[in-house]
Amino acid sequence: MKYSTPIIASLAVVVSTLVSPLPFNLSAEAAAPCVLDVPCQIGSRSYHARTPDGWDGKTPLPVLMHFHGWGRQGPLIMKHGRIAGATRKLGVLLLAPNGRGRSWQFWSKDTKDIPFADSVLEDAANRWPIDRDKIFVSGYSYGSAMAWRFACAKGDKINTLLAISGTLPSQDADCAAPVNIRHVHGTSDTVMDMPIGNNNDVTYAVKLWRERNLCNDNSLKKSSWNTVEILSFNRHVWNNCKTGKSVILDVHKRGHFIPRFWIERQLQQLL
Repeated sequence: MKYSTPIIASLAVVVSTLVSPLPFNLSAEAAAPCVLDVPCQIGSRSYHARTPDGWDGKTPLPVLMHFHGWGRQGPLIMKHGRIAGATRKLGVLLLAPNGRGRSWQFWSKDTKDIPFADSVLEDAANRWPIDRDKIFVSGYSYGSAMAWRFACAKGDKINTLLAISGTLPSQDADCAAPVNIRHVHGTSDTVMDMPIGNNNDVTYAVKLWRERNLCNDNSLKKSSWNTVEILSFNRHVWNNCKTGKSVILDVHKRGHFIPRFWIERQLQQLL
């Protein structure tokens, strides 16, 4: 997998920030109000949250925890039309953790970003009523790779991984639990290249999850669909996996971006 020069250059800064301990203190912080641009504090770290439009204040909420891309932070996610625009109308609580150094440490399973993200979910459960059967984890670019890493470590806590334009550096990670997967990637992506196998095999991009979910390649079903007229997807679906978890891969011919309405369509189907 190839990573762009400015992203690689940032790694030294990111790694240097990870050596200090993360003093999580959920009970002390849970009473502090937070929404949109006002961060929810967890010790020295924070995340942002947005409740859906028209929520009655008591009905348990499905959750989408979205990891931002490199160089970004949670406030951008709170007003992002292709992310918050979906959760607001579909009745989903949106959580956006803030990465240290505006990035994520997803290279190793020992990353401290995993316990931090886990504490975000627990802190949110202390602030809002959440539906633990409908916890979805998403991410874009570096954030997508972090979402993969979190799902790999904490798959038993989430319903589905919604990953956009980013995977782990290796398709051989040892993941703790099977997870429902929906991944979208462009074959012309030059920022975080889509992993492609021999003979132009695009399904290699989700090799890790096909193997972890014990999917039978003979059950692969293909179709075409689109959310907007100018962008079509080639969908690859493995539903007959022995673990009961499915893998869905959407492939398009363009580059590095969040496809319009893709997140919204996935949440509509999952909810």
